[in-house]
Amino acid sequence: MITKRIIPCLDVKNGRVVKGVNFHNLRDVENPVELARYYSENGADELVFYDITASAEGRSLFTDILRETARRVFIPLTVGGGINSVGDFERVLSCGADKVSVNSGAIKRPDLIYEAAKLYGNQCVVISADVKRVDGTFRVFAKGCREDTGMEAISWIKRCVDMGAGEVVLNSIDTDGVKQGFDLEMLASVCDAVNVPVIASGGAGCLDDFITLFKSVPKVDAGLAASVFHFKEVDINELKREMLKHGIPARL
Repeated sequence: MITKRIIPCLDVKNGRVVKGVNFHNLRDVENPVELARYYSENGADELVFYDITASAEGRSLFTDILRETARRVFIPLTVGGGINSVGDFERVLSCGADKVSVNSGAIKRPDLIYEAAKLYGNQCVVISADVKRVDGTFRVFAKGCREDTGMEAISWIKRCVDMGAGEVVLNSIDTDGVKQGFDLEMLASVCDAVNVPVIASGGAGCLDDFITLFKSVPKVDAGLAASVFHFKEVDINELKREMLKHGIPARL
């Protein structure tokens, strides 16, 4: 049986890891290089690194901190933020990333997914979708959750997978940073729509939220979180031991 992955997320702004609630009121957490090294050595299965203001500021993802982070990490590293071209994929991969996450860049030019998948393989292309309920529908947001695209989320995610995205990170804006549990309804809808790994993001507040996630939406491949790991509210190895007790496959 395939193990469920536990993935810390580093939201980086101005060279520092930050965290907020519903993508607002960001507060400083830690140096990303040191935090990445800590997670790599303490049970994380993978790591996600987002330059959270690159798209909104219309700039490329910074590479100096990314390069240093990649040198300290010995688990798969997914990187996103300001990815708008195949050249951006090349630049990020050359800095040590294993996978590249694209969001706003694909919204602006969907063919980017197909082009990147053809060059680097589906396994390298991750579609990250920031989704919020608007008038009873799941709506895709862009530019760090600042801009409502008007697109329905499930059909958009399915389109991205059909074009070559090999993995989906589903970020629920409604539950992000609230610590009341993952958005199970939204996740189940996405898992039923696609046949690639789906990573749940947004809402983890305690260890039991991960157990509920994997029990309630068994098709979910991984749980991604930030603050509960950053502030030591959940220990990854302890979480994995608890997962195994509940019959959820995990790698210790």
